[in-house]
Amino acid sequence: MGRFSLFLATALLSTSLWAMHCPADMAKIDELLKTNPPADATVLAQVQQLRAEGEALHKAGNHSQSVKVLGEALQLLDASE
Repeated sequence: MGRFSLFLATALLSTSLWAMHCPADMAKIDELLKTNPPADATVLAQVQQLRAEGEALHKAGNHSQSVKVLGEALQLLDASE
Protein backbone atom coordinates (compact mmCIF):
# COMPACT_ATOMS: atom_id res chain seq x y z
CA MET A 1 0.00 0.00 0.00
CA GLY A 2 2.87 2.37 0.79
CA ARG A 3 4.45 1.96 -2.64
CA PHE A 4 1.16 2.62 -4.36
CA SER A 5 0.62 5.78 -2.31
CA LEU A 6 4.12 6.96 -3.17
CA PHE A 7 3.53 6.24 -6.86
CA LEU A 8 0.20 8.06 -6.80
CA ALA A 9 1.68 11.09 -5.03
CA THR A 10 4.56 11.22 -7.51
CA ALA A 11 2.20 10.96 -10.48
CA LEU A 12 0.00 13.76 -9.18
CA LEU A 13 2.96 15.99 -8.41
CA SER A 14 4.53 15.45 -11.83
CA THR A 15 1.24 16.31 -13.56
CA SER A 16 1.03 19.61 -11.72
CA LEU A 17 4.67 20.36 -12.57
CA TRP A 18 3.97 19.79 -16.26
CA ALA A 19 0.97 22.10 -15.99
CA MET A 20 3.18 24.89 -14.66
CA HIS A 21 5.82 24.29 -17.35
CA CYS A 22 3.45 25.02 -20.25
CA PRO A 23 2.79 28.72 -19.47
CA ALA A 24 6.52 29.31 -18.97
CA ASP A 25 7.29 27.81 -22.38
CA MET A 26 4.50 29.81 -24.03
CA ALA A 27 5.82 33.02 -22.46
CA LYS A 28 9.35 32.22 -23.65
CA ILE A 29 8.10 31.60 -27.19
CA ASP A 30 6.09 34.83 -27.15
CA GLU A 31 9.11 36.80 -25.96
CA LEU A 32 11.39 35.28 -28.62
CA LEU A 33 8.81 36.00 -31.32
CA LYS A 34 8.59 39.59 -30.15
CA THR A 35 12.31 40.28 -29.74
CA ASN A 36 13.95 38.00 -32.31
CA PRO A 37 11.46 36.44 -34.74
CA PRO A 38 12.76 34.00 -37.36
CA ALA A 39 13.59 35.61 -40.71
CA ASP A 40 12.17 32.61 -42.58
CA ALA A 41 8.40 33.01 -42.97
CA THR A 42 7.93 29.23 -43.08
CA VAL A 43 9.69 28.74 -39.75
CA LEU A 44 7.70 31.62 -38.25
CA ALA A 45 4.43 30.02 -39.38
CA GLN A 46 5.49 26.64 -37.94
CA VAL A 47 6.41 28.20 -34.59
CA GLN A 48 3.11 30.08 -34.42
CA GLN A 49 1.16 26.90 -35.27
CA LEU A 50 3.03 24.85 -32.66
CA ARG A 51 2.57 27.62 -30.08
CA ALA A 52 -1.20 27.64 -30.68
CA GLU A 53 -1.36 23.83 -30.59
CA GLY A 54 0.61 23.77 -27.34
CA GLU A 55 -1.74 26.26 -25.73
CA ALA A 56 -4.79 24.26 -26.85
CA LEU A 57 -3.29 21.06 -25.42
CA HIS A 58 -2.52 22.86 -22.16
CA LYS A 59 -6.08 24.15 -21.87
CA ALA A 60 -7.37 20.63 -22.59
CA GLY A 61 -5.29 19.29 -19.70
CA ASN A 62 -2.83 17.34 -21.87
CA HIS A 63 0.25 18.91 -20.32
CA SER A 64 2.87 16.34 -21.30
CA GLN A 65 1.92 16.64 -24.97
CA SER A 66 1.76 20.42 -24.64
CA VAL A 67 5.31 20.54 -23.27
CA LYS A 68 6.46 18.34 -26.16
CA VAL A 69 4.85 20.55 -28.82
CA LEU A 70 6.06 23.76 -27.20
CA GLY A 71 9.54 22.25 -27.01
CA GLU A 72 9.45 21.69 -30.76
CA ALA A 73 8.59 25.37 -31.25
CA LEU A 74 11.48 26.40 -29.01
CA GLN A 75 13.87 24.16 -30.95
CA LEU A 76 12.79 25.80 -34.20
CA LEU A 77 13.41 29.22 -32.68
CA ASP A 78 16.85 28.15 -31.41
CA ALA A 79 17.76 26.74 -34.82
CA SER A 80 16.73 29.92 -36.60
CA GLU A 81 19.18 32.08 -34.65
